[in-house]
Amino acid sequence: MNELDALVEAAQASFSKATTPADLENAKAQFLGKSGRLTELMKGMAALSVDEKKSRGAAINLAKQAIEAALAAHRQALADAELAQQLQAEALDVSLPGRQRGQGGLHPVSLTLERIEAIFGSMGFDVAEGPEIETDWFNFTALNTPEDHPARSMHDTFYVEGGTATAPNLLRTHTSPMQIRYAVQHVKRHQAAIVSGVGMPEIRVIAPGRTYRVDSDATHSPMFHQCEGLWIGENVSFKDLKVVFTNFCRTFFESDDLVLRFRPSFFPFTEPSAEVDIQFQSGPLAGRWLEVAGSGQVHPNVVRNMGLDPERYIGFAFGMGPDRLTMLRYGVNDLRLFFDGDIRFLSQFQ
Repeated sequence: MNELDALVEAAQASFSKATTPADLENAKAQFLGKSGRLTELMKGMAALSVDEKKSRGAAINLAKQAIEAALAAHRQALADAELAQQLQAEALDVSLPGRQRGQGGLHPVSLTLERIEAIFGSMGFDVAEGPEIETDWFNFTALNTPEDHPARSMHDTFYVEGGTATAPNLLRTHTSPMQIRYAVQHVKRHQAAIVSGVGMPEIRVIAPGRTYRVDSDATHSPMFHQCEGLWIGENVSFKDLKVVFTNFCRTFFESDDLVLRFRPSFFPFTEPSAEVDIQFQSGPLAGRWLEVAGSGQVHPNVVRNMGLDPERYIGFAFGMGPDRLTMLRYGVNDLRLFFDGDIRFLSQFQ
C-alpha cells in the first residue's frame, strides 16, 4: 500500500469516528485543511521534475477526490441519522383522531337575551337599542324621576365627562331611556295621524342592553343587563300587563304551572306600580317567591314626555334583569361567575 492509499484509509477511518457535524469538520481539517496532511504532500511537489509533478499531481488529486467523497458520505450519514432521530421523537400516530380547534358558544346571558327577544317578538314587540352614555333628561327627568331622588346620587350613578352642571352625562342606570327615545321617534313618524285624530299604531317595544350602577356583590355587579318593555295604545290596561308578563315567564321557564304575584310598589315612572314575583311549583326552588321584575301603568307625565296625550294614550311598562333570569334558569348562585371569564364555567352552556 502506497502513501496516498494509506492517507485515504486514515481519512475514512477518522471520518467514521465522528459522531457530530462538529467532530466531522475537525477531522476534515486534519486532511483537507490549510495545514492538513494532503496539503503538506502537495507542497512537496515543488522539488520534483516536470514529469514527476504530472504523475504525482494526478495521484494526489485522486486521493483528494476519494477523501472528499468519504467526507460527503459521512456528512450525509450524520444528517440522515439526525433526521431519523427527529422523526422518531415527533412520530405522528395517523390512527388518532385529528386535532380540531375548539368551537366557542354564546355567553349564558346572551342566550337569555336571545330567548327574551324571541318570546316578545312572537307577541309583536320590536327590539330597540340605544346609547349606553345617556343624558340626564332621558335617564331621569323624562321618566319622572325627582331632582332629589337617591338614584341621581354619585353613590348610585356613574357620571362621565361632558354635558353641563344642570344636564350631566352618565352611564345609563337602566334601559328605560330607550322607551322614551323609541316613543318620541314613533310619535314623529305618525304625527300626521295623531293630529288628524285617526290615531297612531300602538307602541310595543323591548329594550335589552347593558346598564351601570355603583354596586358589587354576589347578586349585583357594576355592569349588568336589563330589559325594559313598553306597550302604549288607546286601550292598554293593567290586565294586558299581567297577561303578557305571565305568558312570557311561563314560556321562558317552560313551566305552565308557574305562579305570578303582582305586589304593590312604587316607581317614579309608573302609577300604579307593582313588583313581579314568581313561584315554581316543582324543582329546587319550589314554594319560594322570587322577585324578577318591576312593572306598572305608565305615569301620565312620562306619556307627556313622549309627546302623547295621557288622556287618550295609556299603557304599561316593565323592567327585568336578564342576569337574574339566567341565574334562575340555569341554577347559578353567584352573579360574578358570569363576568369572571372562567372557561370551565362558560363551557357548560355551549
